[in-house]
Amino acid sequence: MAPGAASGVLERRLRAGEFAITAEITPALSADPQNLIERAAPLRGLADAVNITDGAGARAHLDVLSAATLLADAGLEPVLQLTCRDRNRIALQSLLIGAAALGVRNVLVLRGDEPSAGDQPEAKAVFDLDTNSLLATAARLRDRGELPHGRAVGGSMDFFLGAADSPIDPPPDWRPTHLQRKLDAGAQFIQTQFCMDAAVVRRYLARLVEHGIAQRAYLLIGLAPLASARSAHWIRDRLYGSIIPDALIRRLEGAADQRAEGQRICLELMQELKDIPGVAGVHLMAPFHDSAVPQVIAEFRALGAAGNRIAGAPRAPDHRDIAALKEST
Repeated sequence: MAPGAASGVLERRLRAGEFAITAEITPALSADPQNLIERAAPLRGLADAVNITDGAGARAHLDVLSAATLLADAGLEPVLQLTCRDRNRIALQSLLIGAAALGVRNVLVLRGDEPSAGDQPEAKAVFDLDTNSLLATAARLRDRGELPHGRAVGGSMDFFLGAADSPIDPPPDWRPTHLQRKLDAGAQFIQTQFCMDAAVVRRYLARLVEHGIAQRAYLLIGLAPLASARSAHWIRDRLYGSIIPDALIRRLEGAADQRAEGQRICLELMQELKDIPGVAGVHLMAPFHDSAVPQVIAEFRALGAAGNRIAGAPRAPDHRDIAALKEST
C-alpha cells in the first residue's frame, strides 16, 4: 500500500481490515443541488463512501467535482470518478489539484465509455492519457508534489487512488497483467464490475493471490440488488464484464416478489463475500433500482451487529487465511 496517513472513512476502514461498503450515484442532469442531495441522503451513515460517476454512459450530467463537493458538504464521503475520455492532461491535472484543494481524496480512475455509446455520438473523445498514465500522474502529485514534467505544485494532495477491474473465471494460462499495471501506476483499491457469483470470486481471488495482486490492493466486488430477472438480463447483456449466473436469474423468475428476492440475493452474497480472504468489501450499484441500496446496507449492518445471517444464506467455507483460499481452488 502507498505511504501516508489514512485520511478518509473508506481508507481508514480498509487499512483497519474492516469490511467496507461503497455505493454509486449518477448525478442528475440538473443545476439544482437538491436533486443530488436527495438521492444521496439515504446513504448517509450507511455507505463508507459514495462514487460520483463522471459522464456515465457518455452523457452530460452535473460535473463530477461539483457533485463530489456537494456530497462532502452534505456529510457523505465521495469517491470522485475521473475518466480519460473528456479532458486532456492539462485539464485532468488541474482537476486533480482542484479536488485536493476541496478536500476530495478518493479518486477512481477510469477510461470512460466511448461517445458513440451516449446520446451525443458526434462528440469527440480526447483520451490524451490512458488510465495508467492518469493514475501515475495522481500518484506523483500525492507522493512528490509535482506534475509529470517536474513542475512543483503547492499544498497537500493525499489521494487514495482506485481503479476498476472485471472479475473472470480465470483459465489456466490467465495472468492479471492489466490489473498489475494499474497497481504499478499507483492504484491502492479496486472496485469491480458486477460479479454475482461467489465461486467465481474465489477462483479469481486465488489467482490474484498467486500473482501477488491481492496483497497489494484492497478489492471491492461489484454487486447489485437486482430489481427483476429482466434487469439481470439487461445488466449481463449490456454492461461488459458483468457476471450473473443463469441459476440466479431463474431464482428471480420464480420469486413472487422479484425486487425483494433481488435484495435478499445481494445480502446473501455480501455475507458470503465477507468470509473470503482478499475481499476487502463490496461496491453496490443498482441500475434502475437506486432506492434498494440503502435498504440492503442497513440490513447487512444490522445483521452484522446482531451476529446473525439471513435465513437460508449459504455459508462460505471456513477459510482461515489466504493460503487456505489457494488450496480450496
